[in-house]
Amino acid sequence: MNANEHARFQALHQRYLTELTLRGKSPKTIDLYTRCLRQISDYFETCPDQLRQYFMHLVEHRSWSLVKIARNALQSFYQYVLAKPWEYVPIVKPPKVQSLQDVLSLEEVGRLISHTRKLSYQVYFLTTYSLGLRLSESLNLTIADVDSHLMRVHVRCGKGKKDRFVSLPLMTLKALRRYWATHRHPELLFPGGQPPHEAVAASGSGVSRVMPREGVQKAIKLVVLECGIRKRVHIHSFATHLLENGVNLRSIQTLLGHASPVTTARYTRMTHEAQQNSALMINALVDRLQVDWVAS
Repeated sequence: MNANEHARFQALHQRYLTELTLRGKSPKTIDLYTRCLRQISDYFETCPDQLRQYFMHLVEHRSWSLVKIARNALQSFYQYVLAKPWEYVPIVKPPKVQSLQDVLSLEEVGRLISHTRKLSYQVYFLTTYSLGLRLSESLNLTIADVDSHLMRVHVRCGKGKKDRFVSLPLMTLKALRRYWATHRHPELLFPGGQPPHEAVAASGSGVSRVMPREGVQKAIKLVVLECGIRKRVHIHSFATHLLENGVNLRSIQTLLGHASPVTTARYTRMTHEAQQNSALMINALVDRLQVDWVAS
């Protein structure tokens, strides 16, 4: 785009960034939406206008999830920055797909953890599975989040930016203590970098770093291949195992931080619900895991 168009775009881009921030959008959403705006401008080499042609390009060459993000980004841009009515919503209507999630058996979960070659990843996978957490929720756990007296974990700013408490199995607590003894980070349970972490914290040389999520994702892919598991691995096998063992759907919904039971049901195979003590059931379930721990 020419210099005038570029300057106009930069001004609009900054206004959009400000509006999204003031409206409380998450950093991830802000990054996605502003990136979409820039991609559209790059496509036309001008500020966004000929949207029908651009969405046709997306539908033909990109995934429906990206099309949906682009639509939401442009709708917000028109409403917040241009103060114009959004007239293009009917263009993009992704087909409704109801897919079933692959579910790992308890034996497969134990095999996956046992075949992991690093203690840090072993404990991370056990923690993520047994607490029903998402990747970032596990990585950002701190020592202060673990209550060994009430046997629960405080998950901060989780799904929907909400805090929640989840039950802490005794096996997971022991594993966390064992791993923490190898690094003794003053705050984090899964720190990045190398010990001694006390020196880094004392020097005030920046914010503590957690284990890189890319390393975690790569590790689990390698272990899945080594174990010969051909399913798409995800933590919500935990939800299914709880449901199959008698924990009621409402308790699982609370544990996973879902706003609606409909969301929870997507990750589970429906069985008969029973009113049970979920903490006892979780402990009984995790105790059945067969894990061969690597040396510290």
